[in-house]
Amino acid sequence: MTDKAILHLEKNILEWDAHKVREDFPILETEMNGAPLVYLDNASTSQKPKVVIDRMIEFYADENANVHRGIYTLAESATERYENVRQIIKQFIHASSINEIIFTKSATEAINLVAQTYGRATFERGDEIIISNLEHHSNIVPWQLLAQEKGLKIKVIPVNIHGDLDMEAYQKLFTKKTRFVSVTHTSNVLGTITPIKEIIKIAHEHGARVLVDACQSIVHTPTNVRDLDCDFLVFSGHKVYGPTGVGVLYGKAELLEDMPPYQGGGDMIKYVTMNECVFQDPPLRFEAGTPNIAGVIGLGAAIEYFQGFSADSIISYEQELYEYASQGLKEIPGITIVAKPQYSAPIISFIMEGTHPHDIATVLSHSGICVRAGHHCAMPLIDTFGLPATLRISMSFYNTVSELDLLFNAIHTVKKVFKL
Repeated sequence: MTDKAILHLEKNILEWDAHKVREDFPILETEMNGAPLVYLDNASTSQKPKVVIDRMIEFYADENANVHRGIYTLAESATERYENVRQIIKQFIHASSINEIIFTKSATEAINLVAQTYGRATFERGDEIIISNLEHHSNIVPWQLLAQEKGLKIKVIPVNIHGDLDMEAYQKLFTKKTRFVSVTHTSNVLGTITPIKEIIKIAHEHGARVLVDACQSIVHTPTNVRDLDCDFLVFSGHKVYGPTGVGVLYGKAELLEDMPPYQGGGDMIKYVTMNECVFQDPPLRFEAGTPNIAGVIGLGAAIEYFQGFSADSIISYEQELYEYASQGLKEIPGITIVAKPQYSAPIISFIMEGTHPHDIATVLSHSGICVRAGHHCAMPLIDTFGLPATLRISMSFYNTVSELDLLFNAIHTVKKVFKL
């Protein structure tokens, strides 16, 4: 990278005080294998700020009670705090109503919920579902299971050599039998930001409903479900600086009203006899059993923390990191970046000539550097590029240029270890 380019990047990067942000994340002050931790696996899971950790401890220490059941003060307070998170998420994604916000254990469960309720109740033999070649397994396998059960056909939007969806091919996939489109907003492997609004518009013109997998985009792109006009949207709490074990499903109210429950049990019913039951209205209809109360409250704290920053500033900073990382990797002999999408989140997959990604990741780990190696739960996409696996770095607003420099230096060490 030229001195001029470095100065340009450093000027913009210094406008964002990542070092100040890092003070909020206790784990970033720790070491791994005797070296300072360099965490570059944010697409897998993000780290947690202290306010989230403290909020969950506070709930268990001072506020713990089950929700929607007890009429004593502690239980009513727990219910109020739990339900307040629906309001936080409603505002975060610009939903029309808190009744459109359903808590799940993960985005994976949220997709399965839609497949096994809306899909099972609506689709008929011969109907078609469109997904893309960019999808995570969690947005492939649930539709395959449903297709096998009901005799459906799955069609796939191809990806070009740059890692972008072939939109012309997408439009040609529609027939009178197309009922549903389920597509990621951002690839967890290549960082590709898909033209999701256009995808939704085209689908609706053909009478198909759309689910958006927002797991990666939720922290890198402002989300407005009403502007997108998506029918369903899912994301995971643990990728938006919240706890594991909690996810969110957004669904348009008119669709949720007609959907049968996903599971049966406590809290999802209005009335039960030994012969019949009457279900709750959404969203409680889809939340059987005691939920992850502390996880939901922790997610609310995470979103409030995240919203304390300027979205534009985060996007600008992360894009500068992305460009710096891309250029730095390109300058290392033997490194090949897999695809270059037109628009990308701060996610880069690459390979190194002469050695397997798993071996590289192992050596990097000894230097305290966390990167992902493998197929990233997206085997069809990796197969499309004819690769067994890739290395992936995924950056966040708490990562720094100095961490990327440590990565570059460590990769040079890898090359020496393997005599490349």
